[in-house]
This record gives sequence, structure tokens and C-alpha cells, in this order.
Amino acid sequence: MTYDSLSAQVAPHLPLLAALRETRNVTRAAELLGVPQPTVSRRLAALADALGAPLTVPDGRGIRLTRAAELLAEAAERGLAALDTGVRLAREEVSPESGHVVLGFLHLLGRSLVPSLLRGHRARYPGVRFTLVQGSRQDMVDRLVGGELDLALLAPLPDVPALACVGLVDQEILLSVPAEHRLAGRASVRVAELADEEFVLLEPGYGVRTLTDELCAAAGFAPRIAFEGQESDTVRGLVAAGLGVALLPRFGLGSPAGVAEVPLSPPPYRTIGLAWRADEPMTPAVTGFREHVLASRQPSEAASSTSVRAANPVAPGTTSS
Repeated sequence: MTYDSLSAQVAPHLPLLAALRETRNVTRAAELLGVPQPTVSRRLAALADALGAPLTVPDGRGIRLTRAAELLAEAAERGLAALDTGVRLAREEVSPESGHVVLGFLHLLGRSLVPSLLRGHRARYPGVRFTLVQGSRQDMVDRLVGGELDLALLAPLPDVPALACVGLVDQEILLSVPAEHRLAGRASVRVAELADEEFVLLEPGYGVRTLTDELCAAAGFAPRIAFEGQESDTVRGLVAAGLGVALLPRFGLGSPAGVAEVPLSPPPYRTIGLAWRADEPMTPAVTGFREHVLASRQPSEAASSTSVRAANPVAPGTTSS
């Protein structure tokens, strides 16, 4: 059998291979695809016969894909993503004002920045649909590179060859301490003064966590970790409870209850920006939203990566994790 002939047999079953890779279970794959389990089993047997090797082996209560099946399933996922992009391009070429945008962003950017951007865009293009996906910075980068997202709002901007990025706003990072902490009334604090403090941190993979680790390392110490969380609000709550200190973006207007925000010296900043896959076609709807976001930015007033004046032209008071 030639390669082209085998490809023709595999092509109709790309969703099945992708579903098996995701679920590792024939029954759940069948439910995901909306077909009877015997149908899935028959299709698997036919594919295995065409390939000349088994695609699955038992693994506890589920199954494990063979190496050959993993290669096919990985290719299936890439193929489905490319096909989905092509279908969207074709549909939206006919009707660009009723397209679909999959937007990823960091936790808490949904507090003000994302709603502000969506409100402005939908005022002009009310027919465009949005799927909103939240997660850590690394999760958003991985999903964007993998084709699961069209655009992502990230901080700091990733240095990934496959992605193009444009900065939107410089955001100051402050020291958050319990309201009764010895540093709460200070005009500013040097990071080196925090060497003996216990820290409440976001988990690895979050942009603020990376920045915290880097600032502490530059000051000559590793942070003593008391707790790790997944959202800035949770971290602030633990700080308010007196369980540690944290480096976080400004909360907004005023300080959160039980927490004092103290400027650092020199003041560190991170850049919130928009990222997308470079050198790949965009649907008209995605292009339109990207241009809307980029039009909202203003030139950075940063004098350096660690000493600049805060500037938030898109949504004052925005926080993110």
C-alpha cells in the first residue's frame, strides 16, 4: 500500500485519533465523538489493519496509544487545527463581520482590560463571536503556539520565534504586605530588604512568579515560599491574613482590605502585550480585533526595564496574574 493510499484511509478518522489521544479511553472517545463504542472499536481495528500494527494496548481501565498511534494522533491534531483554520477563513471571507475570535488572557485581565477591549470592538462589529480562555502565562503561550488560540494578552511578552508580539502597557509591580507589617508605612522598599520574609507566590508558569524569582535572584536571595496559588486575589487574601508578602501588580483604586501596597526601589515594571502566531493566515475577524487592540496602545514611557513611570492607556487600574 502506498503512503497516499494509507493517508486517504486515515484522513476520515482524524477526529477519532485526536479524541483517543485526549481521553485514553475508547468509551469516552466515543462519547466525545457522539458515536457508539462498537463503531469506534471497528474503526480502530480497520486503521490498525491498514497500518499493519496495533494502535492501542490495554493500560489499567483504559488504553495506551502505541508509538505509531501517537505519531498519527499528533499529526491528526495538527491537521484538524489547519482544517479548522481553513474552514473559518472560507466562511469569514464571505462574511467577515460575523466571524469568531478565540482570545486567551491571564487571570484578572478579565477584571477591566478584556471587557474594555471587547466593548469597544463589539460596538463596531456586534456580530463577531468571542471564545475567552484564561490561564497562566505558560499555558497561554503553549495554547497559542499549538493553534488553540488566535490571540493572547500576556505579560511579560514571550520570546518565542513562532510568535509575534506588541506591547500595550507598562504595569508597575508593588510589594504587598499585611496592613500591620513593619514595612507597610514605608515610602519605598528595596527587594534586598525582603530576604528574611516569607513569600506568598503564584505557581511556576505565571508571569509574576517569574518576575518575582528574577528580582529576588538579582537581590542575592531565593524567596522563602510559604504558600503558592493560582490567582492574584487568592495571594492577596493570604497576605491580608498575615501569611507572607508578595510582589503583585497594583490592585486598582485604593488597596485591598488588610493589605498595604508599597512601591519598590527601583520600581520594577512588566509589559502587557498582545501575541499571535507569526507568518500564519488570520481570519478577517481576528485581524480586525487585533488591529482594534493595537490601536488602543500608546508609546511606552519606560526609561528602562526596571525604572519607568506607570502608563495604562487601555484600562486604568487593570491587574493580572
